[in-house]
Amino acid sequence: MALEPDQTSVDSITLFVALLCSCIVIGHLLEKNRWFNESITALAIGLCSGIIILLTTEGKRSHILVFNEELFFIYLLPPIIFNAGFQVKKKQFFRNFAMIILFGAVGTLISFVIVSIGTMQLFKKLDIGFLDIGDYLALGAIFSATDSVCTLQVLNQDETPLLYSIVFGEGVVNDATSIVLFNAIQKFDLSHITSRIFIEFIGNFLYFFITSTLLGVGVGLISAYIIKKLYIGRHSTDREIALMILMAYLSYMMAELFNLSSILTVFFCGIVMSHYTWHNVTESSRITTKHAFATLSFISEIFIFLYVGMDALDIEKWKVVSKSPGTSAGVSSILLGLVLVGRAASVFPLSFISNLFKRSESDKFTLKQQVTIWWAGLMRGSVSVALAYNQFTRSGHTQLRGNSIMITSTITVVLFSTVVFGLMTKPLIWLLLPSKHLCGGVSSGSFDSFPSKLMTDLPLIANGDAEVGGNNIPRPTSLRMLLATPTRTVHYYWRKFDDSVMRPMFGGRGFVPHVPGSPTEPLLH
Repeated sequence: MALEPDQTSVDSITLFVALLCSCIVIGHLLEKNRWFNESITALAIGLCSGIIILLTTEGKRSHILVFNEELFFIYLLPPIIFNAGFQVKKKQFFRNFAMIILFGAVGTLISFVIVSIGTMQLFKKLDIGFLDIGDYLALGAIFSATDSVCTLQVLNQDETPLLYSIVFGEGVVNDATSIVLFNAIQKFDLSHITSRIFIEFIGNFLYFFITSTLLGVGVGLISAYIIKKLYIGRHSTDREIALMILMAYLSYMMAELFNLSSILTVFFCGIVMSHYTWHNVTESSRITTKHAFATLSFISEIFIFLYVGMDALDIEKWKVVSKSPGTSAGVSSILLGLVLVGRAASVFPLSFISNLFKRSESDKFTLKQQVTIWWAGLMRGSVSVALAYNQFTRSGHTQLRGNSIMITSTITVVLFSTVVFGLMTKPLIWLLLPSKHLCGGVSSGSFDSFPSKLMTDLPLIANGDAEVGGNNIPRPTSLRMLLATPTRTVHYYWRKFDDSVMRPMFGGRGFVPHVPGSPTEPLLH
């Protein structure tokens, strides 16, 4: 009996939500193992579900929902990127901001150039179908978007703060840069590239980057000022929580409205809101918002990987590709090879340049750390899939042979890199960064060693901030040591400006006056 359209969508959504619940439950059962993260679990369940649906529909389709680029970019991506900015350790992020931008922006541009030129040259030898220069440049942006979730789940944020900060920050800036590049490519006619068009392209890219960042900072500051002045939490914590969530989403939609990079906007809005707005709300609202943002991000990521697993078996695309399986395998192999080469060409030379400007040997990137950073950027995930669908499909469907090959190859690279590289991440990092990064410490669940660990790491925590620990921190005893460990850093001057100008106006830790019903700072023991 044929179902009505409304009933069909209800059945599809019900089944998809049930699969999301199963992903969470199975992911929890595999939590102790840590070989399988949520991404791999969702992909595996999606593949199994796709096989079952394919069999029950007699080979007509493999998924219960049709991919919609608007669904991804408007509803699923914002909570993922905002939570990344909201949860980031700002001290480490901005202390290493130059290196993060070096790897995240410059490194992405290097990878973009290598993948674009490589596909342009190597695909000519394969019978793919029609692809213009815009498609090749789009491929460069698509396969420059990294997914470092697997590496971040294994790295210990407390044991390797520098490495964790670099990998995390570079991953977010990398995704934003890839999307900005992709949007810039779509706005220009690149069939005849001239010096004028190239300069306009670079100018457009920088304009997107700067204005998007300023918009995110502006919306975040407005939210902080409103909540600080009105003390909404005195009457209703629901209102201040709702205002925070809606202001965060408003920053994303305003960037879309003005044709800016919504990824950069919502990321920096998250950073500003965690620095000012979050400290202006009541204690109960702080706990609620922190978990609410993390939960929305978690569900969005699981949703995307579950769909990718199902769509990997989409019969519509594979029918076109099945006529020339050798071509499809060749395209996937070339793309995977270019990803490896492009990542290496960006990480190792940039690490070498970064080490030249560091005076202290302890601050320089070792070869093992460089390999870890290189490996962290090899996985391809949700952003690559969404950009590929945006470029090569129309509402999830494609009829052209070249487009079908590009979609199936993208899914193949995402599946291979996520599953194979993801499973190899834990033993590789265990080999490169032994023992202390994968066992012991606070993050492993044992708090017995917390006081001694805190006292050991105290000088590192206090570096560049208030004098925690007083006289226990060693002082420079010679001119050479003073030059090697400067006492005045960018972070130092920012803290002075922040404490004297920004926090009195927008609130923040320790700068909210005590009013009945307003937030109070807990005492630090």
